Amino acid sequence: MSSRSAAKLRSRYVEQVASELTENRRRQEELAKKIELLKQEETLLTDILTLAERYEGFAGASRLPEQTQDEPVVAQAQRRGSAGATARRSTPGGAAPEKADAQAAAQGRAQDSSRQPLLGDLLLELLTGHDEPRPAKELRDELLAQHPGRNPTPQVVRNTLESLVAKGRVERHKQQRSVLYTPVTSGGTD
Repeated sequence: MSSRSAAKLRSRYVEQVASELTENRRRQEELAKKIELLKQEETLLTDILTLAERYEGFAGASRLPEQTQDEPVVAQAQRRGSAGATARRSTPGGAAPEKADAQAAAQGRAQDSSRQPLLGDLLLELLTGHDEPRPAKELRDELLAQHPGRNPTPQVVRNTLESLVAKGRVERHKQQRSVLYTPVTSGGTD
């Protein structure tokens, strides 16, 4: 093998490795973003579970507080989560740290909800503007168009709609593999 062909081969290997390294770094960034979204969703679900456990003693599910479920609130919940971990460590004898965490979470949401309407209310408003059942994806797209400051994930929109179904404010309709939603009319169900 001549030195020229060896240099050519080495040059090809360097280009290939550089290309693969760039692709690898791009994929790492994608995965890091996905991991961050999953962490945010986990924090949100943990907050929901904590509140559900706190309000478990009440008779009706309709008495559970509705919460805003967009990205800024999730970020605040993460900050509260790290503060809650500090509070748990510093609580003497571990006296009711979950109660303190739940109160802090509810207080944070109460402050947030005074600035923005609840996601459930916005979705219900969008639903009442249509005569036909709507899928969650279309409702999310419409929400993003009308409220650019709100950016809930598709899963958060579906969870909120299912919460409204559980409260009897929205009806779920299944058509083949699709799930569609309509607001409950004041005259009862169809």
